[in-house]
Amino acid sequence: MVVMVKAEVVVVVEVWGTMVEGEEMTVVGVVKMMMAGWVLVGQRSKLRSRSPERVGKGRPGLHESIGDPYLNTDAGTMSPFEHGEVFVLDDGGEVDLDLGNYERFLDIKLTRDNNITTGKIYQYVIDKERRGDYLGKTVQVVPHITDAIQEWIERAAMIPVDGKEGPADVCVIELGGTIGDIESMPFIEALGQFSYRVGEGNFCLIHVSLVPVLSVVGEQDKNIITLYDVSNIWHVPLLLKDQKAHEAILKVLDLSCASEPELGEWTTRAKLCDSLHQPVRIAMVGKYTGLSDSYLSVLKALLHASVACCRKLVIDWVLSSDLEEATAKENPDAYKAAWKLLKGADGVLVPGGFGDRGVQGKIMAAKYARENRIPYLGICLGMQIAVIEFARSVLGLQDANSTEFDPNTQSPCVIFMPEGSKTHMGGTMRLGSRRTYFHVTDCKAAKLYGNKSFIDERHRHRYEVNPDMVVQLEDAGLAFVGKDDSGRRMEIIELDNHPYYVGVQFHPEFKSRPEKPSALFLGLIAAAGGQLDAFLKKKVVTRAISMSNGNSTMKSRQYGNGDKTSNWSSLGANAIYTNGNGVHC
Repeated sequence: MVVMVKAEVVVVVEVWGTMVEGEEMTVVGVVKMMMAGWVLVGQRSKLRSRSPERVGKGRPGLHESIGDPYLNTDAGTMSPFEHGEVFVLDDGGEVDLDLGNYERFLDIKLTRDNNITTGKIYQYVIDKERRGDYLGKTVQVVPHITDAIQEWIERAAMIPVDGKEGPADVCVIELGGTIGDIESMPFIEALGQFSYRVGEGNFCLIHVSLVPVLSVVGEQDKNIITLYDVSNIWHVPLLLKDQKAHEAILKVLDLSCASEPELGEWTTRAKLCDSLHQPVRIAMVGKYTGLSDSYLSVLKALLHASVACCRKLVIDWVLSSDLEEATAKENPDAYKAAWKLLKGADGVLVPGGFGDRGVQGKIMAAKYARENRIPYLGICLGMQIAVIEFARSVLGLQDANSTEFDPNTQSPCVIFMPEGSKTHMGGTMRLGSRRTYFHVTDCKAAKLYGNKSFIDERHRHRYEVNPDMVVQLEDAGLAFVGKDDSGRRMEIIELDNHPYYVGVQFHPEFKSRPEKPSALFLGLIAAAGGQLDAFLKKKVVTRAISMSNGNSTMKSRQYGNGDKTSNWSSLGANAIYTNGNGVHC
């Protein structure tokens, strides 16, 4: 459910209708206004609920909150196969991937308090009961749980998320789950009470659902805003604007729009995304390739970077265990197919993960990329894998490993962090935004980040490169170009004599935006497309200029390899082709 609210008047919405198995209710509201409705499960449908916000993005101050009815305190201990990726916020909150969609689509920064789960609510109420705050009353779902939900909504609505001081003008709340499930009932009841309490004039209901056009009837009912399938998600806000959805919402809420939404640049991007045709193939080597949502932020970051380089992204999913020798014996066809994909890629990416399944395959992928000078980006575990492979192949330490996979290894390249916990999994990792200082200024990573002396990126890990082995690794040619403020925690690795071989302990994908692609993903795509050297040397002939009154004038830039491309550093679109698993945008 999505709700938009004004700072001084919190708004909420109630949805009524026939419950359909597998559907999800989505509500959007604004100070006096609220949009609500059913949404078919899936990112494409969910993102439609974010599109009205993009149409109204010109209004100052936007706030987001998402309610999830599961009993987990947060998403930190959930399997990616169960719930998709765990998205990490600046403050270390481990949340549902939907918050990542909001951050990317609206370019905002959320907090852990923006994620409201049943587990948090029950814990909050039980803690109050233990302190005696309820003065001996019998604690019940109604009114205590429902009141706590409403209190959390009102409290979270005051947290700024757009970088401006003071509370936001608009707050959006999405209630996930399936209507009819028992765990959703407290939220539904709380929102029903809330809508009654704030008054009818303070919310607007929008029903989002599948509306088929029956051939017998030939027309839809009145007051329908149609969102048909489009080539990329960036066309959806334009559909809403063309149908004057924002005007209808403002009318219901008795609000005036300071200025007409300016979507000229947005329109140009959406159209340009459809015209991309020169492919760049990236082999995604991981253990959760059966569900693309497990790597949603990585896919989005690759997309942002590929469009910035004017390349059509092609993802080749490679199950890491299929690259291992054991698979060659058990399933030779899968083994051959995996290696064919890896060898046909323009670049290799090994994302983060946990557990030892498929680790040897990831090591072999890193080895192949290093030895064959294929652009490589390793994220979190992907960086640790690169260090292990280097120690084995270059230093000759055949038993080099992480203590996560082999606690008894005599060459522990990666070790458990001393501040971590091995008994409590939830919230005990090194989480959130941490600062990384560049110790080597003349490196690709520093140049990609604009020659900054330090950067702030989001982390999620409990293992790190063994600082006692750093000198030995550096002497052999592996450069640790980025470290934390203490200088003992390794953050970025590079190979100097390689087109692009970079590993990072943090997760740069979480801060990538369509308008601001992640520097390291941009480096990977540029290297895979033969553009990196010219990009780093800033051999730019001309840049895209001027946009006014919805009309854009675009000039080309020429890279060192002779390619002339449009200088859009921020183009988001569903310009992704995959080898079968699909990508949700």
